[in-house]
Parts: sequence; structure tokens; C-alpha cells
Amino acid sequence: MAATAADADDPLRMLADALARVRAEYVDQIDDRTLVENAIRGMLEGLDQHSSYLDSEQYEDIRIATTGNYTGVGLDVSVDDDGRVTVIAPLDDAPAARAGIRAGDVVVSVDDEPIGTGIEGGLETAVSRMRGEPGTEVTLGVTRGSSDDVLHFSMQRAAIHVSSVRSDLLPGNIGYVRLTGFSDNTVSELETAAAALADEAGEPLNGIVLDLRNNPGGVLDAAIGVADVFLDEGLIVRGSGRIRQARFEEHAAPGDSLETVPLAVLINRGSASGSEIVAGALKDHDRAELIGQRSYGKGSVQSVVPLGPGSALKLTTAHYVTPAGTVINGRGIEPDVVVRNTDPRMQFRGRGSLVDVAEDAQLTEALRRLGYEPIALSSAR
Repeated sequence: MAATAADADDPLRMLADALARVRAEYVDQIDDRTLVENAIRGMLEGLDQHSSYLDSEQYEDIRIATTGNYTGVGLDVSVDDDGRVTVIAPLDDAPAARAGIRAGDVVVSVDDEPIGTGIEGGLETAVSRMRGEPGTEVTLGVTRGSSDDVLHFSMQRAAIHVSSVRSDLLPGNIGYVRLTGFSDNTVSELETAAAALADEAGEPLNGIVLDLRNNPGGVLDAAIGVADVFLDEGLIVRGSGRIRQARFEEHAAPGDSLETVPLAVLINRGSASGSEIVAGALKDHDRAELIGQRSYGKGSVQSVVPLGPGSALKLTTAHYVTPAGTVINGRGIEPDVVVRNTDPRMQFRGRGSLVDVAEDAQLTEALRRLGYEPIALSSAR
């Protein structure tokens, strides 16, 4: 029966009619669950680039990302200034390292499926495809150096545990702390690392460089907790949304050991979401100087809403602003001192790094801002 004019004014009736026509007339028979999942997926993708439908595998990826434990190939990857998925470093003795993947390689395909660009279309897609059941095989296609030739590396997935905090004691008793993401354990790992650095120094640290470069974010509460570690009071972040839970203010509380340690923060185009919350709060409270490049500009909060057995919505429910009212979404956080250093292979990464402190221009400037003269760096390591 043809739809009436009144029916055409009812969006839900339009959806029901479309579903009925596809079910009855599409060239192949498609089960109802697939049709409904596709409808939900299309609805969410039309909202913004961060909202999406999560099937059972993607839902599990979200869950394990908050713990630092997953099954995959053991690659630390980020997006460069051109949006390409670039290997920051393979984890020691992980499948990717044993297969021959190197820092600086650009991931262009997983199992011959091309990888896009940017955080959502490239980074998140690549990470999702690299994960899977332990012992299953996956093939990565990468380009290396200036060559456009694609190199293929096959490996078996394995159980991986990653700490989100890496650290080292730099010259002048300055602590270096790099956060690769924000998981449930990040705050406790940060506090443990800082205490260990002070013990190694044998006296209170003269400063800390907090490296948030190529940190794509993660658990919102962890980002708030990290900012709180360095702040004794004041607003950290404010959220605005339609539902009550999306309208929030988070404030710092006194009592943390790092609240008075001189601080410099490194950010770049790969610093997103939770990294921007931390950087924005520390900047607005004049707690730290930000050094590097403008951050990514993801100022929204995604809530994971279970739909049923094994599926969920990842739905944008709030936008957040910094304590000074800066809107991050689409704009990013501007550093106090601009220093370009776009090659991830030229970034110091903590203890055991293949890159010397003196080779990292952004880190060198951070040390200078904390009062350590870079002339001594050439013999530091």
C-alpha cells in the first residue's frame, strides 16, 4: 500500500517503510538483525565523527582499552601531521617487533584492507583490526622511509599488557613522564613513577616534563585525575549536554605530592580528548607552560550505552570547555611556546629510548623552561 501524505510527515513511519521495502525487495535476503544494525550504524555516523555503533568485537575493544590489557600485535601508533597512522615504537618482544616492524613505519593496510587517515578513520580503525583472538594471524602493510613500496609483515596476535606511563630521570633531577593514554590505572601509575624518580634522584625533583604528545585520550575520569595530581584547587573541566549526567563540573582537591613541582607539558597534533583536558586545565591555572604544537581539537565526551547482548552505542553526550571557557572541539589547545617536531622518530620516549634528549627539540625547550641549560644535553646520555 502506498504511503499517504500524512505518513510521509512521520519520520518513524518512513523508517519502518524503508525497512519493510528492503526486507521484501532487496536482491538478497538479509536477516532483520543485520538490517537494524545497519540502520543504527547509519543513524549514528550521520551525527558526528565520534558517535558509532559498536558490535560485540568493538564493544570488547572499548572495554579492554580501559585496562591496558588486550590481544594484538604490540604497536604504539599515532597519527602524524598528514593524518597517517605511524608507528611510534613496537613494544619489546611483541609480535610486531619480532616480525620486523620499525619505528616510523606507516601502516597502510591490515589484512589487505586499506587504512584511512585521521584519528577515527585511520588510527581507531587500524587498532581495531590489529586486535583479535590470541594465536590468530594478521598481516600489516607498511611503507618505510621515502619509498611508496608496501612491505607486508605477517604475525600472530598475542596477549599484550601496556602501562600507560613511561618515565626517566633527566639531567638536573628533572623527571620525564610520558602518558600514552588514559586508562583506569593511569593515575596510580603516574604517582608510582613520580615517587620512583624522586627516590632515584635522592631528593625532591626540580621539575617534571609531562609528555602528552600523540596521546589520543581514553577514560575521562583518568584524565581528570591526572590534572588533579598537579593542581591543589580549581575547576578542571566543565561539561555541557542535554542529560543531567552530561552537565558536570570537576574540581581539583588538595593533598597530592606533585602540586608544587615545576611543570612543563608537551603537546602536538596527536594530543586529543583527555590530553586536551589535562593540558587546558594546567594552562588556564598557570600551573604549566605548554610547549609544542596545537592539539587535535576533540572536545567532546562519548558515553558507551549498552543496547543488548554484546552491542552498544558510542554516543557523544557532552562537549567540554577548559576552566577559562575555551572551547576545544574543532580548535584544540594552543601551546604557550610553539616548537615544531613532527617526526615521531625524533621524539624521546623515556628510559631506553633510541632518541637522545638533545635530538628532541620540544623536550629540549621544555627543559630550558624548567631552568636546565640545554648545552649540557649533548653529554646527558
